[in-house]
Order: sequence, then structure tokens, then C-alpha cells
Amino acid sequence: MPDKDDFDEVFSKLQVVTHPRLIVVGSDAALAATLTRLMRTDRLHIELAYVSEHSSPATDAYHLSAGARAARTALKGTAKPVPLIRDDAGIALVGLATVTAPGGEPLVGEAYVDDTRLFSGTATNMHVTPTPRMPGLRASIDPRRRWLPRRWIEGRAVQLGSPAAALTRDDVPNPRAVKRSTFYRHDREWLLVR
Repeated sequence: MPDKDDFDEVFSKLQVVTHPRLIVVGSDAALAATLTRLMRTDRLHIELAYVSEHSSPATDAYHLSAGARAARTALKGTAKPVPLIRDDAGIALVGLATVTAPGGEPLVGEAYVDDTRLFSGTATNMHVTPTPRMPGLRASIDPRRRWLPRRWIEGRAVQLGSPAAALTRDDVPNPRAVKRSTFYRHDREWLLVR
């Protein structure tokens, strides 16, 4: 995972480039860390390309290639603005956020996507993923029966309230349980190379 010093070094080199493009080679977590840093330092004018060795939740969410095709796209693709999804902790989401109950118990609480109730009471897991188009995100819960289809609800924001929930963003677990979590569309878009 890149850290602050890595970003400071790269950003100093990008200051002299007319059309800056940053290529992230690695995991969804590395892409999310990079996008979070761009957002927090007000550098969303920098084009961001992603090269993942294999398909991932982020490549699925944004309809991106993986492997050698992703590398070619990163070099020759065109950047287009897409909604930036973040949470109330100021962390960008690029692939998948999963909310479960600590200890494998059913998740207790309620969640809304905009003004549509996603669940109230108990659910197994809740999932949030960004979309490349407006309104910007979609959320679902695991179906109660495995053979039932998953129902996604699209919106601008999703809010969860729970006595205790374990949150994982782009394969990075939150260090402690949360009682509330909100994912929403940031007021600015980011430039994704596709």
C-alpha cells in the first residue's frame, strides 16, 4: 500500500506535467488509497489509470480490463469523469464495501439508499459498490435464500445504523466496529482512464 511519502514524491514529479496521469498497478486497496489521497489533497484533476493482474470488484464496477489489456488502456486510454464515492471517514471506495456483524452473527440495524429502505431488522451482509454513472453507487443485502436473485438499489448515498457492524472497504477491514456508516457521492468527480 502506498503511504504519504510515496504520494509526496509522485505529486512533486507530476507538478511539471501538463496532463498528469497516475497509473496504479496493484490491488483495489492501492487504487482506493491513491484516490483517497487525490481527493484529500484536492488533486482530482490528475487522471487515474488502474492495472490489476486479475479481475476484481473495482474492475467489475467500472468495466475495466485486467492484465496486459489494462496496461495498454492505462497508457493509451482516455480519461472520463466518473462519480467519486466516499464514506463519512473520508475514504474513497473503488470496488466493494461489505458490512457484516462482528462474530458472524446476523447484521442488526437498518439501512437506506437515499429514501429507499434496503433492510430493517436483520440481514446477513450488506454490500456497497460504486457505479460509473449517476447516481453513483448501488447497495444490496445477501438474499435470505441462496437461489433468490440479489436486488441492487441505486442511489446517491447509503446509510447504515447498527449496534455493531464490521466494515471492510476494498479488502481493508476497519480497525473497529462501527455503529453508523454512510457512503455517498462526493461533490466532485474523478478522472478514470478507460
